[in-house]
Amino acid sequence: MVPPTPPFPHPPGPFAGTDLACLRGERLLFRGLGFSLAPGGALVLTGPNGSGKSSLLRLLAGLLAPAEGELTWDGKPVAEDAEAQRARLLYLGHQEGLKPTLTVGEMLALHARLRGGRAAPAGLAAALDALGIGGLMDVPGRQLSAGQRRRVGLARLLVHPAPLWLLDEPTVGLDEAALAAFRAVAGGHRRAGGMIVAATHADLGLAGARELAPAEFAPDAAALEAVA
Repeated sequence: MVPPTPPFPHPPGPFAGTDLACLRGERLLFRGLGFSLAPGGALVLTGPNGSGKSSLLRLLAGLLAPAEGELTWDGKPVAEDAEAQRARLLYLGHQEGLKPTLTVGEMLALHARLRGGRAAPAGLAAALDALGIGGLMDVPGRQLSAGQRRRVGLARLLVHPAPLWLLDEPTVGLDEAALAAFRAVAGGHRRAGGMIVAATHADLGLAGARELAPAEFAPDAAALEAVA
């Protein structure tokens, strides 16, 4: 059963990007990329490895600065208040960042504290139950399988709510039961007005999601010469 999503501390967007460009080292991955995501919406990033999906997620998370263009939240540039933007989002990358010596419950509680909140034991249990791993509360990280680690990472999304989820290959290592649990959790988040941007090679089952391929915004040779 998916726990009900409490009201977001920061009301949902819309969240948008205009004429975005991303430069990694000396390589221009994309230029002129744009999107708009309304509350309840989902955007799926597609394309081959190396095409810029993960870099775009990191750019949206504020971990990379756009070489060009602008990100806005409810029409206001996010660069004007980076701290507020960080509080609006949760980013789940390839690595879950779990500590081998901490139990699952301790790691989720630590995540909540780092986000500026506190999680009651009942809230931690509900988050784990929603991902089908309610029995792992007292299990240390070093004993988790790859699929269990991924589900613990996803459980963080429920411990401290944020309206924008940025997910990099969120279903890697998940079996069919865990995939169904993820889809239920994602659906509940969107029904509450939350938004999801996810990079994937798989079908995430996000109803009505739009697709965006960063490779379609890869620069041509003339653009590369202009940057050089």
